[in-house]
Amino acid sequence: MNRILITGAAGVIGRTLRAGLRGRYPMLRLSDIAPLDPAAAGEEIVGADLTDLAAVEAAMRGVDCVVHLGAIPGEDIWDKILPNNVVGTWNVFEAARRQGVRRVIYASSHHAVGFYRRARPIDQTVVPRPDGVYGVSKVFGEAVGRLFADKHGLSVACLRIGAFRDKPIDRRLLHVWLSPRDAVHLVGCCIDAPDYHFVVVYGVSNNTRNRYPQCRGRIPRLPAAGQCRGLCGRHFARSRHRGCDLAAIPRRHVHADGVRRRRRADRVAVAHRRGSTSVDRKCCP
Repeated sequence: MNRILITGAAGVIGRTLRAGLRGRYPMLRLSDIAPLDPAAAGEEIVGADLTDLAAVEAAMRGVDCVVHLGAIPGEDIWDKILPNNVVGTWNVFEAARRQGVRRVIYASSHHAVGFYRRARPIDQTVVPRPDGVYGVSKVFGEAVGRLFADKHGLSVACLRIGAFRDKPIDRRLLHVWLSPRDAVHLVGCCIDAPDYHFVVVYGVSNNTRNRYPQCRGRIPRLPAAGQCRGLCGRHFARSRHRGCDLAAIPRRHVHADGVRRRRRADRVAVAHRRGSTSVDRKCCP
C-alpha cells in the first residue's frame, strides 16, 4: 500500500495516526471538514464532507487504502448520527468501490457489543448488541463492510476500538483502554498485512483487566520492512503496551462506580424478565 487516505484526520485518533504514520508511506492524504494543519512532506490535504458522495469519491482518486475515522465520535441524537455515521460510512465504501480502492479500514467501536454484561467474555464471533444509537451506527458500518467485501471484493478490517486515551483515568477503563502507540501499531498492521477478506479486530491494549480474554491471537509486530506476516479474525491489538498498573489507579474510582453499575444492570435484567419496555439503561459501558 503506497497511498493512504485518512478520513476524520482532524480528530483525536486521526491526529495520532497522522503523526505515527507520517513517512511510512509515499503519500498520506488527510481529509476532514474541520481545519487541518498544513501538509508536511509526503502529505496531502483534501477537504470532503462525507455526506457528499461526489466529494468523497474525488478524495479517493489514486488511493490504495482508506482508514475511515470520520464520524460523530460518541453517543448523540439520531439526527446527527444518521448523516455522519450512517450515510457518511456508506459513501466511503461506495466511493472506494467506484475508485478501485483495494482496502478499507473501518473504525468501529466496542459499543457495537456494549450491551453484553461486563462479566461475560466476548470475542469477534458474538452477535452485535449495541448500547445506543452510536453503537447501532457502528454495527451498520460493519455490515456495510461485510457487504462490500463479499459482493465487491474489497479487503475490509473493522476495528472495534475501545477507550482511546493517553492513559486510563480509572480502573474501569482498564477493560477497554487503547493507547495511542497501540492504535498506530494496529492500523499499520491492518494496512500492511497480506491479503485478507474481512476481519473484525478489537482495538484494546494489553491491559491488566481485559474485557476480551478470548481474543488471544496477536497482530504480529511490524518488521523493519514494514510488512505484517498475517492477520485474521482472532488477532487482537494487545502486542506492544503492557497496560497500566492497578496500583496507580485510585481504588475509590472503581469500587463505588462498579457497585452502582452492577445494581443498575441487575435492575435492567429483572425488568426485561418481567417484560418491561420502559427500561432504557444499558448493562455495561
